Amino acid sequence: MKKIFFTIIAITAIVATVKIFTKSDDLNLYNDSSADNFSADNFSADSFSTDSFSADDNTDFTDDWRLILVNSQNAIPENYNIDLVQLSNGVSVDSRIYPDLQQMFDDARKEGVYPVVTEGYRTNQQQQDMMNEKIDSFINEGYSLEVAQNLALDWVALPGKSEHELGIALDINADADFCSDNDVYDWLADNAYKYGFILRYPCGKEYITGIDYEPWHYRYVGTDYASQIYSKRITLEEFLGVE
Repeated sequence: MKKIFFTIIAITAIVATVKIFTKSDDLNLYNDSSADNFSADNFSADSFSTDSFSADDNTDFTDDWRLILVNSQNAIPENYNIDLVQLSNGVSVDSRIYPDLQQMFDDARKEGVYPVVTEGYRTNQQQQDMMNEKIDSFINEGYSLEVAQNLALDWVALPGKSEHELGIALDINADADFCSDNDVYDWLADNAYKYGFILRYPCGKEYITGIDYEPWHYRYVGTDYASQIYSKRITLEEFLGVE
């Protein structure tokens, strides 16, 4: 199908300072999985608000980088700065989460579970490309453009409104040579909070997060916050007091 071009109408411009350095020794991911390469078009986001979030009256989380809320209603802050570390398979993550990520993977492997980071940091353009590919896939299934756009939003965040652009959100799957995806998902569900990671889009919370259940998508918030979120079985939105 001929590629369809869309015009970005209201996506907030995100200006990020990104510094990348390579970390190729410790976090051995056992394979060379990497993020897919996508083609670029544009998608309109004029129906979405970019208003900043507010936490509850008793706690102010707004200055803590670990608790920046990014979703369909909250864009990445302008001039957001990030230092990236590149893992051995080429995927990049925020350097501040690397020590806990390394420890989590080491401990998982001791228990016979072999996780792989298949998606980490994405640029705004990569997120745009991913959105357009998902829209095209629904169009190829016979849906109209309008329906395809709406369906795509259930699976892919708008550019500027994806946690992957923060560098502290990861898609974690399995090295199929050693274990299954379900082995990894089960282990993470029980243990990731100990290392500061939360299941960002849990089952049954779609009406809050706006994203379908993703057992592979984890977000770093730090061990203290992760323990609270895990014990209460709540989402980041609920923890921050966002309705």
